Amino acid sequence: MRVITQHTLGGPEVLTVVEAPEPRPLPTEVLVHVRAIGLNPLEARLRAGEFPLLGRPPFVLGWDISGVVGQAPGTWRFRPGDEVFGMPLFPRAAGAYAEAVSAPALHLVRKPASLSHVEASALPVVGLTAWQGLVDLGGVTGGDRVLIHGGGGGVGHVAVQIAKALGAHVTATASGSKRTFVEGLGADEVIDYTAVDFTEAARGMDLVLDTLGGDTAERSLGVLRPGGHLVTAVAEEDAELAAAYEAAGMRFSGIAVDPDPVALRGLVALVEEGRLRVHVQEAFPFERVADAHRLLDAGHLKGKLVLTV
Repeated sequence: MRVITQHTLGGPEVLTVVEAPEPRPLPTEVLVHVRAIGLNPLEARLRAGEFPLLGRPPFVLGWDISGVVGQAPGTWRFRPGDEVFGMPLFPRAAGAYAEAVSAPALHLVRKPASLSHVEASALPVVGLTAWQGLVDLGGVTGGDRVLIHGGGGGVGHVAVQIAKALGAHVTATASGSKRTFVEGLGADEVIDYTAVDFTEAARGMDLVLDTLGGDTAERSLGVLRPGGHLVTAVAEEDAELAAAYEAAGMRFSGIAVDPDPVALRGLVALVEEGRLRVHVQEAFPFERVADAHRLLDAGHLKGKLVLTV
């Protein structure tokens, strides 16, 4: 089979397509013949050496997969031919930039017929991050006022839809070029952060979901109601920031997303009810991974990027 590997850290050009042995699934694992692979900003950071999660090269990036079960030894959860998707093994290496992946059956769920493999592969990381932030950590319920930073991005565009499905009043920050897109996702209000300071345009929020980083989380303190809650997907280990929120009487939570079949099935339910869709800005053929990573590096994406196999 083919895999995409790298032997040095660096730019997109270090990603190389090579031949490798097909993995052999252990008991309780399945072999998935991959049809599509979702790309995430973290993978660009790992490729460049900004974050040592996978150690030194060589390694194979990636976690988001959708495909067809080829082998299912010692597990009752799936049979060969089942279409599945998920985010196996995160944060351990899953080697998802490959034509076949061996994954724990518990980390996968059946792909709904209403999602293509391209769409399904784009959903797990961003969907689980948004779900765990809003549902598990945030406990968002009907009538809550929620501010989602980066409402047009990967996590943000899914989070807007989940928050609306939970009955929240949703405000999202986004660039002016994404306003129509984010409004179409169901956002009640969209703040163009390139033209307006969100700290002046938003007040009395029950929960803020930070998907951007930088000083966004720190500046969000002033838009929360007393006792409000910041959930961050990027500054989860900032002890100083957490202390500042606690000193102000606010709650601070960081998301370290992990595989969760219960949440994945929750996402599938929203998809099947027509209340959640994942937007793929562009899909690239497997061998054009370097081009996809150049776009990933550029940032300001609308939704997700995907590799097709």
